[in-house]
Amino acid sequence: MSVATKTPIICIAGPTASGKSASVLTLAEHLPIEVINVDSATIYKTMDIGTAKPSLAEQRMVRQHLLDIKDPLESYSAADFYQDVHRLIKEIQIRQRIPILAGGTMMYYKTLREGLHDLPTANAELRQEIEQQAEQHGWTHLHNQLKQLDPITAERLSPNDSQRISRAIEVITLTGRPLSELFAEQKTHDSEYHFITISLEPSERSHLHQRIHERFMQMMDKGFLEEVRHLYQRGDLSPDLPSIRCVGYRQLWGHLAGETDYTTAVEQGIAATRQLAKRQLTWLRSQPDRVILNCFDPKLPQQVLETVKPILGI
Repeated sequence: MSVATKTPIICIAGPTASGKSASVLTLAEHLPIEVINVDSATIYKTMDIGTAKPSLAEQRMVRQHLLDIKDPLESYSAADFYQDVHRLIKEIQIRQRIPILAGGTMMYYKTLREGLHDLPTANAELRQEIEQQAEQHGWTHLHNQLKQLDPITAERLSPNDSQRISRAIEVITLTGRPLSELFAEQKTHDSEYHFITISLEPSERSHLHQRIHERFMQMMDKGFLEEVRHLYQRGDLSPDLPSIRCVGYRQLWGHLAGETDYTTAVEQGIAATRQLAKRQLTWLRSQPDRVILNCFDPKLPQQVLETVKPILGI
């Protein structure tokens, strides 16, 4: 299917603190949209402040999807996202409304653009065996093991990234082939949609760093530490879970566990957020067909609206 015959789907992307939410609300004032959140953190219930989740007032202004769909104990994969998005797009269009994707989880965008790899489904028994090995020897040991089996994948993973290390070893065990080799194979992907990325990017990186610092401190003032404390006190969560590994949550969790003092935890949270923004920008800049808007332009929301309308033929 050629691009010209595909349905255009707008994706409002950008690093954290780039103004995606304000842009979406302006779109909602002028167009009959529904928002599909592209965010691996806002999917979790009770994780509101640290994820900068749309407020209840904002959710009343425009219908939002993929918010509060998982307990922090549960997992949610890029494959789950891919399937949910394609279902939601159809449901929104049936209601004669416009689906708008908005968020900063670039792995999710990558899955939409490139499709799903043909990988084996999770094997609960094998995962339990891998977890037991980790308990015995530590995740650093398993990371070293992965270096021997799949050095390319191991190179891009932190020794503490238990979820991805486990998955990489699981795939090798089930298929006999490294994950990097399977990822490198060309996939056939011919979606009926043309995902058009409107990328909100900073003209000056230092300005984005300042905004990240200010927003993180605002989150702390709103009770971010108490939000993490409630998660910590549940007793069934751990820093190995994807939910607790979210930026900010992991650092404040470490403070509550006695690993760092308050000031250090906040500094680490801000630094981790900056690193996240850097990774997001690196991915966005690898997309040659994106539409770039300066996220610090005071008229950004209006610019987003004026960019979206002709793409949708409005």
